[in-house]
Amino acid sequence: EAAERLGLPEEASWALRQRDELDRRIQSACWDEDRWIWAIGEDGTVYGTRASKEGSVYLNTQVWSVISGAATEEQARACLETVRRELATEHGVMLCAPPFETVPLDVMRAVLFNNGVKENAGIFNHTQGWAVMAECLVGNADRAYEYYRASMPAAYNDRAEVRQIEPYVQGQTTYSRFSPRAGTCRTPWLTGAAAWAYFSATQAILGIRPELDGLRIDPRLPSSWPGFRATRRFRGCEYRIEVRRTGRRRMVVDGVETEGNLVPVRTGPVCEVLVEV
Repeated sequence: EAAERLGLPEEASWALRQRDELDRRIQSACWDEDRWIWAIGEDGTVYGTRASKEGSVYLNTQVWSVISGAATEEQARACLETVRRELATEHGVMLCAPPFETVPLDVMRAVLFNNGVKENAGIFNHTQGWAVMAECLVGNADRAYEYYRASMPAAYNDRAEVRQIEPYVQGQTTYSRFSPRAGTCRTPWLTGAAAWAYFSATQAILGIRPELDGLRIDPRLPSSWPGFRATRRFRGCEYRIEVRRTGRRRMVVDGVETEGNLVPVRTGPVCEVLVEV
């Protein structure tokens, strides 16, 4: 897209060919019925298959296949159901499962950690926002919101003795059900979780996304929400956004009904936007 906008059709064509070839190889070698594998060793060993006794499912390969658009619609729904079935817990979504105990260190360094901790089948909070984004992309708003709430510090407001870190900060990792201390959180102040929590809430659930041509508003409302209000500053303009659940789909920008869900860049100081879903 960048090459096309810059008037470089040859580069755009080259990039598309590379993408298509990569997609072809991924489809032929990396899909295993209801999940994407996570690695192929130099000796040809395939890791992350349904038959694997350790690390049979890896979160990142599932959710990024959806976010990137590499998965077909059927694959997207299948792999996210696998995540739901095998990785989702009351404290968040585990990075992988079952834990690694015998996999060689040069293949998966997670074997260094105790079961249910950090990369070894722990809940890596940095990745929670990606699960939220993927579920929003396939239209599972309630599941996305469930995942979001489960990993938030506020979910532990009445269980401080479980989480054991500051109630106002994200932690890097939460111990999973494979640990005897499930729900305990460690390494606060050292994680990308806060940024991805903000991104997934505002751009996936609320669906307010800045783009080159304007501000796209494409919310995924949880079924319990009647709507919401939000303010977003974008290129010098303050967008005052109201989203209502009415059963009809339309967008009104400064009193004028507009086709689609993209608000073109505005030059004034304030823009009033009403979105009905």
